[in-house]
Amino acid sequence: METQLVQMTSPNRIARVATFIYGLVCYAIFFVTFLYAIGFIGNFVVPKSIDSVAMMPIEQALLVNIGLLGLFGLQHSAMARQGFKAQWTKIVPKPVERSTYVLFSSLCLITLFCFWQPLGITIWQVNNPAFRNLLYAGFGFGWLIILASTFLINHFDLFGLRQVYLYLRGKDYSPLQFVTPGPYNYVRHPLYVGWLFTFWSTPTMTIAHLVFAVVTTVYILVGIQLEERDLVKMHGQAYVDYRDRVPMLIPFRRSKSS
Repeated sequence: METQLVQMTSPNRIARVATFIYGLVCYAIFFVTFLYAIGFIGNFVVPKSIDSVAMMPIEQALLVNIGLLGLFGLQHSAMARQGFKAQWTKIVPKPVERSTYVLFSSLCLITLFCFWQPLGITIWQVNNPAFRNLLYAGFGFGWLIILASTFLINHFDLFGLRQVYLYLRGKDYSPLQFVTPGPYNYVRHPLYVGWLFTFWSTPTMTIAHLVFAVVTTVYILVGIQLEERDLVKMHGQAYVDYRDRVPMLIPFRRSKSS
């Protein structure tokens, strides 16, 4: 009995439990941030959205917003690179590397939500009910694609829960095999397709929303190039063949890395 108690309260066991709790907390912060993002981009429910009341001159607001988007893009892209991970895991334990990435991404988004500066100038306004509903449907469809895509490639690994759970159980982490389920047979990046739907499907396009949509779209197009370099290194010829066979973002388009 005493031996079992010692085993259960050993520093190693406590570290495993603490790591698992840390992963859960990081995921919870992400989940709340994800829900807020829906309201922020769609101007639903949340106290401050992408098109709230303008508070400062347009020139200053643009600089602030571009800086916030740049901060998120830099963090999100840099921390995802294999070279960064190799150095980063010399500082943080490998089981929490992904959870920490998710946490930092969430904190950058929370910062963006807090300090975003609406601009108050409308570029287009769709008043026809049928077209408005169609755009709202596209917005909702985008979020569904995002969520479904994460589960198709293993939602829990993507957000660090699988890593901390395996560590809790005392099992070694095994990288996921390269698979192309469902929509991954039609486009290489359905997750990004979903984001593009959410950014652009709006019946009211303001300057603030347009800046957000344009900058994030450019970031996606640049990020794909960096991500696919890593994927080729990880999966070799299998990913090269996949890239040549399946279009990047537009279904049914002939590929060849496009």
